[in-house]
Amino acid sequence: MSGTPKPGQRATPAGAPGGMQLFDRNGSRKYLTVAERARFLRAAEQAPREARTLCMTLAWSGCRLSEALALTADRVDLAGGVLVFATLKKRQDGLYRAVPVPPSLLEALDLVHGIREAQRRRGRGSAAQLWPWSRMTGWRAVHAVMVAAGLSGPAASPKGLRHAFGVAAVSSGIPLNMVQKWLGHAQLSTTAIYADAVGAEEQDIARKMWG
Repeated sequence: MSGTPKPGQRATPAGAPGGMQLFDRNGSRKYLTVAERARFLRAAEQAPREARTLCMTLAWSGCRLSEALALTADRVDLAGGVLVFATLKKRQDGLYRAVPVPPSLLEALDLVHGIREAQRRRGRGSAAQLWPWSRMTGWRAVHAVMVAAGLSGPAASPKGLRHAFGVAAVSSGIPLNMVQKWLGHAQLSTTAIYADAVGAEEQDIARKMWG
């Protein structure tokens, strides 16, 4: 028999055991706050160039680590201001989503990975993987930056960056259906957990009511 959800958690729907939550079994937060994400990005500035761009991509796009590692130069749309990810969690192949990202990230990707040059070649860079790394190598690069930023616990991970993106987007007033599209969620109910943001984010939301 399941217990009462902790504050900030949704009850898992019947028939969907183990649904995504913002807290682990011990009640520890699984997402970085806005301030923690800023610390992470500052620490990433001191990391090796390829690690820095991977960290920036995870933080600013909300993509999964595997989706970032699969990114190729042809799916960096410099003119459109978006990154195009293959949505790897859904059952069928060939599903892509475009996620708007800051110009600073696009500039960093071009500088470090030679996006414009790759796109001038045959195939427009479709064979130029930005990070030809294993998943473990990518995870270790992100973890090293988390340690440098003084971050630990369940939130100090690539998944914690993805959750941070969702919380920040919803807290900023981005409609849930748009956040769902950017994150590549199959169900809107999955995205809706980010409306349960707590801590500093919930305080910010509450201040709007108090004001």
